[in-house]
Amino acid sequence: MIGGWWRRRREARMLVQRAIPEDLWRLTLSRFPFLVHRTVDDLQRLRELSTLFLADKEFAGMQGLEVDDGMAVAIAAQACLPILRLGLSQYDAFKGIVVHPDVVVARREVMDEDGVVHHYDEELSGEAMEGGPVMLSWRDVADAGDSAAWGYNVVIHEFAHVLDMRDGAPDGVPLLPDRAARERWLAVLEPQWQDFCARVDAGEDTLIDPYGAEAIDEFFAVASEVFFVDAPALRAEHPQLYELLAGYYRQDPAAP
Repeated sequence: MIGGWWRRRREARMLVQRAIPEDLWRLTLSRFPFLVHRTVDDLQRLRELSTLFLADKEFAGMQGLEVDDGMAVAIAAQACLPILRLGLSQYDAFKGIVVHPDVVVARREVMDEDGVVHHYDEELSGEAMEGGPVMLSWRDVADAGDSAAWGYNVVIHEFAHVLDMRDGAPDGVPLLPDRAARERWLAVLEPQWQDFCARVDAGEDTLIDPYGAEAIDEFFAVASEVFFVDAPALRAEHPQLYELLAGYYRQDPAAP
């Protein structure tokens, strides 16, 4: 009881002391049109969440990159879109956001079934690790207004992974109320993913990024991208998946 009261008081103070300037907020909305198709109340809530997000998280620029206010607000607004109805506490498990100028090449290793370790390089535009930090490529973040046309958004993708990991390892299932809810979730998600993988394997063009065929947790993340940046298309092509995500995020972005 006392803890909740203290948090609300602190948040009210932050909303006044750390308010995002009006000009900067309008500029952010103009850069990312998928944010604008919301009610006035939704946009006000998004602005408040973004303000509290900025007060809570720590940004670090890499390779000489300086994260200015415009960059931080751009990231915050996109990161807070998935939690518009869920609340900022969904992101309590981490503090750090690391921003690189461009994609990062990471050295990976994997052991095959014969016990042989293979090394390879992987280009990353973003990465979310359990407990943080979240890594993002600024080029991909900055281009999100244009890349929405093909259902791509690196911020939403990585923060969907953050939500996925709230109940442990990433498995395509965010934290749900109980085992029954988890079973209902998988009863929809797994068939959707299997059908999607079959389409990717057949060489079909897909609305959702083919990267989602890599693993079911990646499918959840890329589907979440499309849900927020091209909701009508996802509802038309994958109505069951759309309803599943709408129920979890408590949002209906395809509504007129």
